[in-house]
Amino acid sequence: MQALERNPKFLGRKGPVVLVIMDGVGIGKYKEGDAVLDSPTPFLHKLMKTLPFTTLKAHGTAVGLPSDADMGNSEVGHNAMGCGRVFAQGAKLVSEAIKSGKMFEGATWKKAVEEAKKGGTMHFIGLFSDGNVHSHIEHLKGMIEQAKAEGVKKVRIHALLDGRDVPETSALDYVIPFEEYLKQINAQGFDYRFASGGGRMNITMDRYGANWDMVRRGWETHVAGKGRYFKTVAEAIETLRAETKAIDQDLPPFVIADDGKTPVGAVKDGDVVIYFNFRGDRAIEISEAFDNPDFDKFPRDPMPKVFYAGMMEYDGDLHIPNHYLVNPPEINETLGEYLCASNVRQFAISETQKYGHVTYFFNGNRTGKFDEALETYQEIPSDIIPFEQRPWMQCAEITDAVIAAIESGKYQFIRLNFPNGDMVGHTGVYQAVQVSMGALDICLERLYNAVKKAGGIMIVTADHGNADDMYEHDKTGAVKLDKNGEPRRKTSHSLNPVPCFIYDPDYKGEYSQELNTGLGISSVAGTCAELLGFKAPSDYDKPVINWK
Repeated sequence: MQALERNPKFLGRKGPVVLVIMDGVGIGKYKEGDAVLDSPTPFLHKLMKTLPFTTLKAHGTAVGLPSDADMGNSEVGHNAMGCGRVFAQGAKLVSEAIKSGKMFEGATWKKAVEEAKKGGTMHFIGLFSDGNVHSHIEHLKGMIEQAKAEGVKKVRIHALLDGRDVPETSALDYVIPFEEYLKQINAQGFDYRFASGGGRMNITMDRYGANWDMVRRGWETHVAGKGRYFKTVAEAIETLRAETKAIDQDLPPFVIADDGKTPVGAVKDGDVVIYFNFRGDRAIEISEAFDNPDFDKFPRDPMPKVFYAGMMEYDGDLHIPNHYLVNPPEINETLGEYLCASNVRQFAISETQKYGHVTYFFNGNRTGKFDEALETYQEIPSDIIPFEQRPWMQCAEITDAVIAAIESGKYQFIRLNFPNGDMVGHTGVYQAVQVSMGALDICLERLYNAVKKAGGIMIVTADHGNADDMYEHDKTGAVKLDKNGEPRRKTSHSLNPVPCFIYDPDYKGEYSQELNTGLGISSVAGTCAELLGFKAPSDYDKPVINWK
């Protein structure tokens, strides 16, 4: 790769460019439920009012999703910010592959059907909703229809309950109609059933090695058929909600057993297992458990001999999983790679929950570094407890490390992710989000002072909204109320734009203080390149700044 061309109009500042990604912090549409607005964040709001400011699109087609009705997410958001362009993302790629039939013409699907028709069961594991962030229930339906058409007699579904990218207690809205759908198939001589399930934040869908015990519980539930038995998924959900008072994403695991002792869908030798999530971060660990012969994170007992496939290749460098149904987007020429070619020293940091976002996703779904000599990555371990109990998360520790990196003078480009607005926003606990935003505000002021002292530039933005939209609203904008007359909590991302503002304490009039409007977050990469003193690559999306 060629180095970036220097910009003769601007050679950069003496200090670093610091990109601050406030995960899940958008610009709210409604006053009620906007925990970003309704939080002790005086410094953040002062900066948004006094510094060069604009808003950026962070959802739908602006980040490569099928339509503007699709909420953005951290994966596609960091992809866009890191590569400066918009690539068709997982949801769109999978939908097109199913609609066109291309998925079913591939060697992986053909092998899965071949193995299942030898007498085994075809198992589908994945997030059971239409949130379209990690999966979509219509993708599962499309594969079930094809399996039926090709004569696969036995299918088992292991449903990971959402309540995070969709309303927090909406699981039955998906399960009950799907049960009826399966009954119609079974009336034609097939045996298609639910087999197990549990909340996505309780089993299976861990990421970045934060809590392998989640994956162990998932293995025992889906594969071994061990756990608490229920006759139906609806019975399991209703009982566990009543006992635990938990929302869907946190519900304990369950196993379906007609007689109360024999699981209907334990995985056995000769079976096929398809993990139907398309997003990679919460799919890698369970894929390793199935595919890696040297796996040592927990005992895999039993370890049946199965054909395992993921919806996509979740890690293109480590080639996880071995088999997959749809090719992921081929993202190249990322900002990090260009900066390495230009001999720019970089520092990337977050805590475990978002560490992969400022590294793997920012680098175009690439594991590892482009240049060991030029890049430093630091991961701060996340707490392994519900985030509403520690809403400040590790933002102070991240800030400590970033300030040390600024003061070291070693780095020209620093990028960091504060997870608070997103991870705490997903809990639906309004007070906790307010605390999380207050903690972030303190850290933002500390970074501001460090950048000022070093003579650098700070760019502040977000990957998508979440904390800005904590209540459900109807079409008129009124807050929906629950049976107790309280606002119905919203735990999913928002469709709102995100802020983008620039702090340049040594500004000398080189560029306009009026930032460009109507852009998407893909403009962040070109903006960073130009404020580092380079010309943005010609195929990058337009930066937010205009040179005079």
